Amino acid sequence: MDKIIRKIEELRLELNKLSDRRCLTDPELVKASQKLDRVLNDYDKLLKENM
Repeated sequence: MDKIIRKIEELRLELNKLSDRRCLTDPELVKASQKLDRVLNDYDKLLKENM
């Protein structure tokens, strides 16, 4: 569980850095956002499975 939380934080920081330098519709920013979304969905799924 700690591994996925660290990954979420890493991707969130990356997304924040990109958003400072790029337009919100920039393909690289959108791709980074989608990657974070996938990991967040995986995390949510893990939480639900462990309830």
